[in-house]
Amino acid sequence: MMKLNRIWVFVVLSVSIFGSSVYGEDSCVQCHKTLDGALSSPVNELANDIHAQRGLSCASCHGGDPVAGLNGDAQAAMNTKKGYLGVPATKDIPKFCARCHSDETYMRKYRPNIATDQLAQYQTSQHGKLLGKGDKKVATCVSCHRAHGIRSAKDPLSAVYPTNIPKTCGRCHSDSKYMEEYKIPVDQFNKYRQSVHGIALLEKGSRSAPACNNCHGNHGAFPPEVSSISQVCGVCHLHNLELFSKSPHSRAFKQMGLPECESCHGNHEIKKTDDAMLGTESKSNCVGCHDQDSPGYKVAAAMKKIILQLRTTIEQANTLLAQAERAGVEIGDTKFVINDAYNDLVKSRSIVHSFSTAEVEKTTSQGLKLAEQALKEGKEALKEVQARRRWLVMVMVIVFAAATLLYLKIREIEKKGQA
Repeated sequence: MMKLNRIWVFVVLSVSIFGSSVYGEDSCVQCHKTLDGALSSPVNELANDIHAQRGLSCASCHGGDPVAGLNGDAQAAMNTKKGYLGVPATKDIPKFCARCHSDETYMRKYRPNIATDQLAQYQTSQHGKLLGKGDKKVATCVSCHRAHGIRSAKDPLSAVYPTNIPKTCGRCHSDSKYMEEYKIPVDQFNKYRQSVHGIALLEKGSRSAPACNNCHGNHGAFPPEVSSISQVCGVCHLHNLELFSKSPHSRAFKQMGLPECESCHGNHEIKKTDDAMLGTESKSNCVGCHDQDSPGYKVAAAMKKIILQLRTTIEQANTLLAQAERAGVEIGDTKFVINDAYNDLVKSRSIVHSFSTAEVEKTTSQGLKLAEQALKEGKEALKEVQARRRWLVMVMVIVFAAATLLYLKIREIEKKGQA
C-alpha cells in the first residue's frame, strides 16, 4: 500500500512539474489542444516558454488538479478546492506572478541571483499606481512579458530583449487613441529611433546603448522629475554629471526649475553632440540663454575658440601625415602622438560641462602641444618626401645622361667598325 502511495505521489509530481505523466499529457494540455483560437495558444507556445523549460506546468500558475482531469473530467481538474485560480483579473496579475517571483526561497532553485522585488518596484511605478486606482489599461507583467510563451530576457526574440524594448513600450505609448486619456505625447518611439541612443541600439545593435527602461526603470517605471533627470543621465555619463554639479549652471538651473541635461540635449530625440552646440553661432545652445554682453556668452566664445584651435591643429597634422604616408614615409610613431592629442580633444569636449574657460584650456594645453608636435613631424615628413623626389630626379638625370653617352659611344664604335 505504501508503495502504491509513493507511485501516486510520483505521478502527481510528474504532472505538476513536467506537464506529463505515465498516463500521457496532463489534462490541461489535452483539453486546450482541442480548442480553437486564443484558448489553444497556451499549448502552442509551451515550447518557447521559460517556465515550461524549467519544468513548470499550467497548474504551477493556474492551480487545479491536472491528474484528476485525465479521464476527461474538466470540472475535477478545475476544482477550486484544489487551488484552481484560472485566469487572473487584470488588477490581480502583478500579485499573481509575485507568488513565485517575490519568494526568495522558491526562486533560488531556478536563479539564485534573480531579483525578487519586482512587485514592490511595480507598486511604486506609474503603472502600478494607476492600477491601484482601478485603471485596467495600464501595463502589467503580461503586457511586456506576455502571459504564455514567455521567453528568457536573454532570448533575442523576447519582447524584453534590449533591442526589442523600445517597440514593446511603443505598443502602448505610440498608440494615440489608446493613450488619449492620459494627455501625454505619443511620439517618443519615433524620436528615440532617430536619436544617438536609438541609432546605436536599433541600427548598430549596441546593447550598451540605453533603451526606455534604462532611463525610466522597468518594473518601477516612472517619468523622471526635473530634479532627477541629471541623476538618470549620470548613471552612464557620470563624469559630465560631476562637472555640471560643480558648475555655475547647476545652481542657476535649480533656481529656474530647469532640467539639467535635457535643457541642452533634449530627452528622447538626443542628437549626437558636436562642436556646433558650443559657442556663439546661431546653432549654438549657449545663445538661447546668454545675451551678447553677458559673462556666459564670453565664456562660451572662449571655450569654443580653445577647442577649435586644438581641433584645427589636429586636422592639419592629419592631412600632412596622410600625404607623407601615401608617399611611403613611415609615420607610425607620430600616429600615436596624434591619437593622444585627439583623446585630449575628446576630454576637453566633456570638460565643457564645467563651463570654465580655465578648465577647458588646462585640458587642451597638453593636447595642443602633441598636435603641434605631430604637425611639425608632418611637415618634416613632407620635406623628406620632397628631398626624396629631388634625389630621384637627379638620379634619373644621371642615368639618362649615362645612357645617352653609352649610346653615342656604341654608335661611334659601330661606325669605326664599318670603316
